[in-house]
Amino acid sequence: MPRRLLLLVFLLTPAFAIPPPAWAADRHAEYYYPPITSKETFRARAPVMNNASRETRIGFTVAQTNSQRKLMFPPRYAIFAKGDDAQKMIIVGLDQHSFATLFRARGVLAQLTASARASALFRNLAVEDLFTFFDLARMLGFEQITVSDGRTYAHRIELR
Repeated sequence: MPRRLLLLVFLLTPAFAIPPPAWAADRHAEYYYPPITSKETFRARAPVMNNASRETRIGFTVAQTNSQRKLMFPPRYAIFAKGDDAQKMIIVGLDQHSFATLFRARGVLAQLTASARASALFRNLAVEDLFTFFDLARMLGFEQITVSDGRTYAHRIELR
């Protein structure tokens, strides 16, 4: 009898009662990118700036997008901020090549580091040889960056 009772409880337990993995609660997955396939944590060397705000983060992604739109060729990736406080940066490849693998996505992130190091902010702080794009994102108050090819993978970088 106890086995039957256990089976009955199992069969009557709704599927939603079983907690999903932590990253399954990501409401942006399956809309902007496929489910998260890998994760890492980046320990930033830079603190969050005192004036970092939702507006600052949105302004940063708008500036990045506007820079791409001024080029003579179509953008290779989309970059935008999501979350109640725009604390989640999402970067999705728009062509078949630039984000085809996580390694290529890391190459794009390295280019973004080069751009960040050329910025007046990094030069004024004298950190252009130390801080990376991830440090800049953390300074602006981003808590995570998700990169994806928009088809097969999504990689999450937690910024701490």
